[in-house]
Amino acid sequence: MKKFELTYKPFGQSAILIEWPPEIKLEILHDINTFSNQITTNNIESIVEINSIYSSLLIIYNNNIHSFDKLKTTLMFVYESLQSTTNFEARTWEIPVCYSDEFGPDLDLLSAHSKLAKETIISMHSKTKYAVYGIGFLPGFLYLGGLDKQLQFKRRNNPRLKIPKGSVAIGGSQTGIYPQESPGGWNIIGKTPIQLFDVTKNPPSSIKSGDFIQFKSISKNTFKELELKNGLTFLKLNDD
Repeated sequence: MKKFELTYKPFGQSAILIEWPPEIKLEILHDINTFSNQITTNNIESIVEINSIYSSLLIIYNNNIHSFDKLKTTLMFVYESLQSTTNFEARTWEIPVCYSDEFGPDLDLLSAHSKLAKETIISMHSKTKYAVYGIGFLPGFLYLGGLDKQLQFKRRNNPRLKIPKGSVAIGGSQTGIYPQESPGGWNIIGKTPIQLFDVTKNPPSSIKSGDFIQFKSISKNTFKELELKNGLTFLKLNDD
């Protein structure tokens, strides 16, 4: 198994930030997930939370860190002992999206920028299988890698104060889904009726880092039908 050159840094008073080379690559994503799973399996004392996004892993402890070098040595030993990246299950989720003008107010802007017809944009966006590289700035917000370069579009100069829950958007080289109503500067191209994040459940989201997302274009009528069901059911794809 290939080992990456990692850096370990204190992060605040009770966390350690581990960084891989700053690249968006599936190989790095798999390595991070394998490392994270091994830390969990080893049940290392005092670790209360592990978060990952793109090329970094944040290890949070239940107390202030008094011996960074000791904890770093423990983590380095765990990493060096990894044997393979095959001990985690990646699933693929199909997310229905309505790309109508009502739900995708920035489709026209993206069409003008990319010189692609809206129908072509919808087809390109929905045919790609996106890797989940992290979950964060909003609880349940999925950072997805794999957006076609022709669809990449800079964030809005004037962010919106209110983006509807379920909005599917593009920001730079990324695409993502807003799990709740919030301000934001990404370009909105559609909306899903599926509820991605529910604080009353444990875990709040079925999707995890390392999974894959594929969007499915649906009509407004289908959107309304799923919305009436509260969008509580994921449509799971069989892995290739």
